[in-house]
Amino acid sequence: MAEESGLILPIGQWVLESVCRQIKLWESDPLTSDLIISANVSARQFRQSSFISMVAGLIKQTGINPSRLKIELTESVVLDDVDDAVFKMHALKDIGVQFSMDDFGTGYSSLSYLKRFPIDTLKIDQSFVRDITTDSNDASIVTAIIAMGHGLGLKVIAEGVESQGQLAFLRNQACDGMQGFLFSRPLPAAEIARLLQAGKKL
Repeated sequence: MAEESGLILPIGQWVLESVCRQIKLWESDPLTSDLIISANVSARQFRQSSFISMVAGLIKQTGINPSRLKIELTESVVLDDVDDAVFKMHALKDIGVQFSMDDFGTGYSSLSYLKRFPIDTLKIDQSFVRDITTDSNDASIVTAIIAMGHGLGLKVIAEGVESQGQLAFLRNQACDGMQGFLFSRPLPAAEIARLLQAGKKL
């Protein structure tokens, strides 16, 4: 509804502003200064002609290290207009912003396009991760995505990790990172900082 009504634009702006402010707050604490925050960007927001200047302006306004900001895009967003997506991504990469391709494997992207996008991370969709310990097809797909990502010099993160079996499988495949309820439910920023102070590894 937000996408269709256009409300996604002010919402998306608010999200990016909030992320940049949080990065700036965390930069002042040695425990959190190395953390990267990823922000999902909607199709409508990314297609705005002002998207590059908006993100660059927020970075300048807040004074953050741009490498601590990672923008997450889905395959469908970047494939809607490949040349425009490549241009925008390269422009922001040039100032230090990172990019992640979210929900990888659920779209219809051609691998010939994948190498054109200056992404840093592939995120394996949870629909493949859910049954990796019981479905050989899902296990093979996840294994192939990890191998392909590493072959392209990318980090690979698995979404939706909820069991020790999934964790063991992904570690065995040298997956770079994992996220899911096995580790934590979503937390307020202050709680994340508190856990780090208590010595918890995130």
